Amino acid sequence: MRNTRTAPLLAAGIAATLVSALTPATAFAAAEVSAAKDPLRQYTRQKLQWQRCDAGSPAAFRCATVKVPLDYGDPGGQKIDIAVSRLKAGSAEERRGALLFNPGGPGAPGLSMPIDLGADLPEKVKGQYDLIGFDPRGVGQSSPVSCGLTADEMITDRPYRDRTFAKDVKWARTVADKCLAKGGDTLRHLTTRNTARDMDVIRAVLGEKKISYLGYSYGTYLGAVYAQMFPRRTDRFVLDSAADPARYGRGIFQEMAEGTEPAFTRWSRWTARRHTAYGLGDTPAEVRKTFWDLVARADRRPIDFDSESLTGDGIRAERHKLFHVQVGAEWIAGLKKAAESRKTDGGEKPDPSGASEGAPSPAPSAFVRDVPPDNGDASAWAVLCADTRTWPRDPEQYRRDAIRDKARYPLFGDFASTIKPCAFWKPGSEPATTVNNKVRALILQNEWDPQTPLAAGRAMHRALRGSRMVTVSGGEGHGIYPFKSCADRSATVYLTTGRLPARDLTCRAPGAAAAERTGG
Repeated sequence: MRNTRTAPLLAAGIAATLVSALTPATAFAAAEVSAAKDPLRQYTRQKLQWQRCDAGSPAAFRCATVKVPLDYGDPGGQKIDIAVSRLKAGSAEERRGALLFNPGGPGAPGLSMPIDLGADLPEKVKGQYDLIGFDPRGVGQSSPVSCGLTADEMITDRPYRDRTFAKDVKWARTVADKCLAKGGDTLRHLTTRNTARDMDVIRAVLGEKKISYLGYSYGTYLGAVYAQMFPRRTDRFVLDSAADPARYGRGIFQEMAEGTEPAFTRWSRWTARRHTAYGLGDTPAEVRKTFWDLVARADRRPIDFDSESLTGDGIRAERHKLFHVQVGAEWIAGLKKAAESRKTDGGEKPDPSGASEGAPSPAPSAFVRDVPPDNGDASAWAVLCADTRTWPRDPEQYRRDAIRDKARYPLFGDFASTIKPCAFWKPGSEPATTVNNKVRALILQNEWDPQTPLAAGRAMHRALRGSRMVTVSGGEGHGIYPFKSCADRSATVYLTTGRLPARDLTCRAPGAAAAERTGG
């Protein structure tokens, strides 16, 4: 296979020879001309210093720092760091190139993804690709941002209540003001378009003419934006659990609410067929009544269950559990029992650190640094608010929309449409991207996805006219590949051979047929 690093290295060698033959004055002038022709040259020609990511990871898992401009409109200005990781391809002979990962978010770090996915990815894929993780700008190890938010200010699931709306408006304004005060001009450059540009700098620094990509959730939008901006540098792109690019921004919250109602209907039918097991009602109407009675009861007096004290709004905020019919039935049955007994389930309380008892602490590393506790929230709001300019500025518009959508979509409509910090955010550095191209890509979508509903995946498919889509009928949850789904084969074939399915496909999730026969 042709070595894609050859051309850049040859060009660099020729340039060095020419410059060395010039006088100092003419050499400086030549450098200025070169910078004018290629203002990103200082970034795309970086030499990476790979080092072990941390002592607890395999020695082959290496990390490095890539410098990029904060503002691509001013490449000579402020620079920021992008943390990149790599696991080299298993076969030098079969190596195709680099496969970049993004876990979604926005605001989610991706540096550990080559390790996180390594155990599940097929050997064929790992043999052909260097697996490349990175923390997007402002996230994790990539010049992390902070707004100095308190724990209460990081609570984002806020239902609409007339009596609390003024308090929620104050929260949204406070978050925006604190981010502006602490983030200054930095946050307006934390956009998806700039992250896509960072990806292209990573591509160049790695010596690749094109990159392949596996992105999840928000990462599908990031991948689609990259394909729109750099179509000739896009190789094999897998977009797993896709967002609707036309509704990106406020619309992604509202799509969650819209998708929850049919999932609730499906869950109530499935659970009614299993009244003997769960005792929640032997008709869908009775199951729904049991659910809403629990919500009302918890609003009067919170229910203690699984080491939590849940209000009715707290129950509604857990709506994603109902997309997994068995999980949802077991959870609501447990809540009902706890409400009737007014006792906790007696289970062991989880370790608040998130680590199991006796697990060793991560080894210190010269590469990995501490991250501000509010980094996830700060970077997520920065991207969501700076990317799009369609957020209403009038708080009363949010009030009206929340009241309307709570009536339309009772489970989550008001959560989705009520006030957000973006109402008071300083506009980003440029408008959002319109995704509309013929770049080849493979879209994978579960039928019952709580975060990016099936309708969102179909919208992405329409926007990427060169794509194919594999729908997992009866598939539950957010994220498909490579987690033993019926869509795995299509994704592996595409990544290793470049062959997309000849047409859009629908495959059935394991157990889906049996569930349908019994009302699932």
